Amino acid sequence: MNLKQIAKDTAKTLQSYLTYQALRTVLAQLGETNPPLELWLHNFSAGKIQNGESYIEQLLREKPDLALRIMTVREHIAEEIIEFLPEMVRTGIQQANMEQRRQHLERITRIDASSPSLQPEQQATSDPNLDNLSN
Repeated sequence: MNLKQIAKDTAKTLQSYLTYQALRTVLAQLGETNPPLELWLHNFSAGKIQNGESYIEQLLREKPDLALRIMTVREHIAEEIIEFLPEMVRTGIQQANMEQRRQHLERITRIDASSPSLQPEQQATSDPNLDNLSN
């Protein structure tokens, strides 16, 4: 397990997600102030936002002012969340793991609880005394 590479990949994914959130913020602002530009940005962004840096590069070529605006918003979002993000991720994973374990335990307990109930039915159908009653 290469923890350094995992950290780099996680940071890149988070960076792309923050680019997406910045785009959503800018789209909302443009929706109020410049609907035609909002429509253009929405159409331009479709299918391109998966890789945040590649998206920014493409947008810089088309409309540098919008790219710079998204980069500024992205940076602001990052600064605002960076302080409590590690604890939120850690706590979220711990809670999700606990919930998954609880659900798994409930599933396997239900299965185990229903298995013994099959045995008495099997015994009842093969009971020789019951066979004598039918004669």
